[in-house]
Amino acid sequence: QVQLVEAGGGSVQPGGSLRLSCVASGNLFSDYNMGWFRQAPGHSRELVATMPRGGGVHYLDLVKGRFTMSGDTAKNTVFLQMNNLKPDDTAVYYCNANQGPQYNSWGQGTQVTVSA
Repeated sequence: QVQLVEAGGGSVQPGGSLRLSCVASGNLFSDYNMGWFRQAPGHSRELVATMPRGGGVHYLDLVKGRFTMSGDTAKNTVFLQMNNLKPDDTAVYYCNANQGPQYNSWGQGTQVTVSA
């Protein structure tokens, strides 16, 4: 099993940047499909970026060109660099690790608020 702890959320003005981190423990994050999700009030949780075990990164169209997902195997940590943030990016952001339907792990979430 893998445990996930997110950090890095906060409040920024539109156009600002934040870098979220997700520290994995118990197992290597590289053994899992890793993803960043977000959930805004009154909305369902949506996939923002995913880094499958096989490699590559895929993004929600709304964040392409602004968000970058990466991983540091030495720190067993994945990151989400968020640039040019917009008010619609306001949400609780969650880190996820899965191995298909048989295993799914979530972090506790970190709040991101974008407002003038």
